[in-house]
Amino acid sequence: MFLQIEPQSDVPIYTQLTQQIIEGIASGQLKSGESLPSVRALAADLGVNMHTVNKSYHELEKKGMIRIIPKSGAVVTGPNDLGVTNAQIQQVERMLRPVVAEGLVVGLGAQDLQQLVQKLIKNLS
Repeated sequence: MFLQIEPQSDVPIYTQLTQQIIEGIASGQLKSGESLPSVRALAADLGVNMHTVNKSYHELEKKGMIRIIPKSGAVVTGPNDLGVTNAQIQQVERMLRPVVAEGLVVGLGAQDLQQLVQKLIKNLS
């Protein structure tokens, strides 16, 4: 798994890390059951504080994307057998809303936004 942190970005490092791991899971680079590097190892590899990696892992655990097993590490979880929950749908909608609004403000139409989403899905699949 290749992670690239941009220290000068306005996006917090733990958010960058969280987003890149989510993309890795979505694209299939990280598979269900696969172990993530230890907090200490990943922090050392990226040159960031261990608390930053720990915060990212806990965010991913709250989202149900990884499971943290004490003394063993973090493991990618598979899709929920019960399907997507309403809370998950609402969370994705909350995240998309400002992005869609910005697209509309800069002049993208509904069809443009749909094509863009389809392109992103294709690139992640």
